[in-house]
Amino acid sequence: MNDQIVDITVVVPARNAAHLLHECLGSVRSNGAAELIVVDGNSTDATVQIAAQYGATILSDNGRGLPVARAWGARAASSRHVMLLDADVILPDGSLVALLEEFEREQYDGLQAGLYSVADGGYWGQALAYHHRTGRSKNWFGLVATIFERDFLLEHGFDERFVSGEDIEMRWRLREGGAKTGVSREVQVTHRFADDSFGFALGQFRADGEGLGRMVRKHKLGGLRLLALPGAGAIRGVMLSLVRRQPRWIPYFLTFGTMNYVSMIKGIFERASDTSRGAPQSA
Repeated sequence: MNDQIVDITVVVPARNAAHLLHECLGSVRSNGAAELIVVDGNSTDATVQIAAQYGATILSDNGRGLPVARAWGARAASSRHVMLLDADVILPDGSLVALLEEFEREQYDGLQAGLYSVADGGYWGQALAYHHRTGRSKNWFGLVATIFERDFLLEHGFDERFVSGEDIEMRWRLREGGAKTGVSREVQVTHRFADDSFGFALGQFRADGEGLGRMVRKHKLGGLRLLALPGAGAIRGVMLSLVRRQPRWIPYFLTFGTMNYVSMIKGIFERASDTSRGAPQSA
């Protein structure tokens, strides 16, 4: 347990995450974060009650999704620095201090911890974890366990039309604006896939595909290169499975590619969501 108080607010969006929260929030407290904010997305399980056990400030995003939850949590933060942390992440002891030190030393505008993905024994959870550990995306800046200066995050914000794919949208926008972002080579956190079902994996594929579709719709010709990503990822995964003599992963990668493209079409042609910027509510 870290007795040092780290001047950082950790914002955890959570919806029906009771099965994940004890380990996640316990790791935040063990790392000595000065402030913990949980933004609840209309949970029907014990998410709010568990958050209260860890002394979190609890807000509600009224079920409007991750971009809204993250933005409202950052606005409510009182520290100079904010960490956006997904509920399926566990911070090892000392990782919060180490990541903040790297952020300041290297003068990052946004720094995500390295992710080591794990799952229980089921096929689809294991396949998702394998994909995340071996895919190129593990080196792409995202929002899973990421530090910003609060003022910088509020200035650049989120495109709240992106119910999924908001990490790609922000990465592109920050890069185009010259911001320095990256993935830590010094700090690694545990990223859990707690659901091994096909339905959960399918939800991941659909969210990824719809997010890519929204990027194509927003950036038009500039976003067309994203059309190649699911196919390239599926082909690479199949080839690695063959080379490593692990053919059991081939059905996963074929399903991943197919469902990403099906959902990408929806993301390209769907009507833009009408997300308002109302004030967060206490849960």
